[in-house]
Amino acid sequence: MAVGLAITSESGRNSGKITLYVVLSCMMAAMGGVIFGYDIGITGGVTSMEPFLKKFFHKVYLKMKAVDKVSNYCVFDSQLLTSFTSSLYVAGLVTSFFASYITKAFGRKPSILAGGAAFLAGTVLGGAAFNVYMLIVGRLLLGVGVGFANQAVPLYLSEMALPRLRGAINNGFQLSIGIGALSANLINYGTEKIEGGWGWRMSLAMAAVPASVLTLGALFLPETPNSLIQRSHNHQKAKLLLQRIRGTEDVQAELDDLIKASSPSKTNNQQSCKILWKGRYRPQLVMAIAIPFFQQVTGINVIAFYAPLLFRTIGLGESASLLSAVMTGVVGTGSTFISMLIVDKLGRRTLFMIGGIQMFASQCIVGGIMALHLKDHGGLSKGYAFVVLVMICIYVAGFGWSWGPLGWLVPSEIFPLEIRSAGQSITVAVSFLFTFIVAQTFLYMLCHFRSGIFFFFGGWVVVMTMFVYYFLPETKNVPLEQMEKVWQEHWFWKRIVGEMSDRQHKDEI
Repeated sequence: MAVGLAITSESGRNSGKITLYVVLSCMMAAMGGVIFGYDIGITGGVTSMEPFLKKFFHKVYLKMKAVDKVSNYCVFDSQLLTSFTSSLYVAGLVTSFFASYITKAFGRKPSILAGGAAFLAGTVLGGAAFNVYMLIVGRLLLGVGVGFANQAVPLYLSEMALPRLRGAINNGFQLSIGIGALSANLINYGTEKIEGGWGWRMSLAMAAVPASVLTLGALFLPETPNSLIQRSHNHQKAKLLLQRIRGTEDVQAELDDLIKASSPSKTNNQQSCKILWKGRYRPQLVMAIAIPFFQQVTGINVIAFYAPLLFRTIGLGESASLLSAVMTGVVGTGSTFISMLIVDKLGRRTLFMIGGIQMFASQCIVGGIMALHLKDHGGLSKGYAFVVLVMICIYVAGFGWSWGPLGWLVPSEIFPLEIRSAGQSITVAVSFLFTFIVAQTFLYMLCHFRSGIFFFFGGWVVVMTMFVYYFLPETKNVPLEQMEKVWQEHWFWKRIVGEMSDRQHKDEI
């Protein structure tokens, strides 16, 4: 039974070349990933710093000091502490729906600009916070920024890229998330050593650097040709932009594809979400919900948000925990870079399979070691703590070249232009929803599930790997305007989609 396929471009869209214009534009847009990654990394670090806990979460600080009275697994179990982390994702969830409209009606560039500005405002509040309420309001503003950025940046990268390089360029978003997280881990490791207990303020305030770069850089970004055609009839302007970003005069075939794909989107500007629920788009809708859901229940945000807390749980000190988080950040960034190099050669499905097997095995080993050797009091021996650290690095590497970048890449490339912004908003909303749920419940689950938490997430990894094997077609090298063919030729989805003529399509709309 064939469960995947690849389609070769017939339109000649692969005739372009990599241009400096595209590289610089995509690098600037990908700063939206840096701010997201920086926030993920900085949060886990500052919540393990004793001065930060003492000032804002005093009950957690007291439990941490009462090492003989509180279980290792329950030291950091605090709904207020998890609210600090997860409040960002509530704001991002709500923002993603507004961002969808702005991204479609006004273009990708304004959404990226709005994201940078909101994140910058949240950074100021966080760094200057003198009570927990000010902290959380700052987090909410950061969530608005991340909501806009995660909506617009993956679309921007996919639409600017050549089909044969779309995977590598779009994976740059996850690479930039990794770079942001790694930078945050390094900064946390340095600021933790500042005497006076104010290092956490510097950690939070340093997020202003990538936020400023994104905000200022967005002013100079070009709009994507897809968005120009979708929002206006100025095909000549779109053609000139295509020629500039492709580095060739021969762009008529691609332009014709874009114009053809944009026709439905113009006649349904107010109905994208309604159209998305039509039977014709059932496969894309399923993927827009399933892929971000699965991405979150890999358990990666357990590591991303709470790595320093997790390492302290197994007995490492404050500085050693932060250094261990730096090591996992290096591994994650490196594996994502490898994914950029191989995703358009091996394909999406192969990387999903490899990463899934790798993550499942490492989670089972970590869970087994903690079940057998980590009791309520005392830590792991140095040998077992080292093995746990190595297994977590292997797990992070598996995620870094599979569900990390591909969880953003695949949803951004499977939607037709008329529903692309609405589809991306669903992807972002589902991602934020389950990120919030995982972030809000993990420390409680760690306290009550104990080592079983790793087997819980490992079980989900098995489910998602089987889902990809049977239901996700291969999309490498397929032009965005021809993506519907992969569903029409897939062993399962063709039964639902069927072969519909252009006339039937218009009647359905």
